[in-house]
Amino acid sequence: MLGRIFRAVRTPFTLLVLLGVLCYGAWWGYTNVIREVPPAPPAPCVEQKLPKNQLKSSQVTVSVFNGGDKRGLAGDVGRSLRDRGFKVQTTTNTLQKVQKTVIVGAGTKNPEVLLVKAFFKDADVKADKRVDGSVDVLVGNRYGGFNKKAKTTYTVKSSKACLPAQPTPTPTLGS
Repeated sequence: MLGRIFRAVRTPFTLLVLLGVLCYGAWWGYTNVIREVPPAPPAPCVEQKLPKNQLKSSQVTVSVFNGGDKRGLAGDVGRSLRDRGFKVQTTTNTLQKVQKTVIVGAGTKNPEVLLVKAFFKDADVKADKRVDGSVDVLVGNRYGGFNKKAKTTYTVKSSKACLPAQPTPTPTLGS
């Protein structure tokens, strides 16, 4: 008697388990298809020769983020850096709240970080071990100001620095 009940229940139970596995697989597949594609990791920096052991502002890529309440501060700072020759990649807001200026780069003693730091009064420097050689500037409510008299070159001990790779020009039709 027990064997007959088991046989009668086994097939519907097996079908329910298989239906559950099928539904879970469909849900998992759907959630992975609609998920945002993660951004590509940054390209690692490239050792570049520095003529006369001088790092120029035109060789440094900077992103400026406003971490305070003053509207347009990142754009103003970005324009000031661009006027001094820096490659300003981004000027936008950040959810990270900062009070005073923070310069972020691969290392606190890296030449590109020190060159950017020279343009800011009362700025802190932080390292995040990034691999792309770029520098981030976070400005906040107690922004100390821009040092317009800072030099646009920085003397390094070696004749090389690890800087962001230069994009290769895209060929256009007819060229």
